[in-house]
Amino acid sequence: MARYGLLLSAAAFSMSLVAALTAFSPAFGEATRKKNEPETDVGMTANNFAGLWVTGDGHIRHELLANGRYVEARGTRENAYEGQYWIDGNHIDYKDDTGFAADGDFKDGILYHAGMVLYRRDN
Repeated sequence: MARYGLLLSAAAFSMSLVAALTAFSPAFGEATRKKNEPETDVGMTANNFAGLWVTGDGHIRHELLANGRYVEARGTRENAYEGQYWIDGNHIDYKDDTGFAADGDFKDGILYHAGMVLYRRDN
């Protein structure tokens, strides 16, 4: 029973801390909102990057969906990984549904991700 009370106290403290940080530091709240919104710093949206991105040999395929989700195919495995993505400027952060995180950058119409080079492919 004491553990339950301690957990409730810790949760209440955490929520109070977030509220205080947001109230006294607008940047804290803004950073939190930006992570959950598809809008980027350069006026682009995730929709500008949505679509199919493929390695030169076609083995790795990232389908960036307009709703902030992605599906990664590898070889014959069409749904090898699935998860969420966030775009900030030309940077992309991925978090798959198992909790694994990765990132990449768009430069000159090419996606550089985890040592891979992916090119946009029109469907």
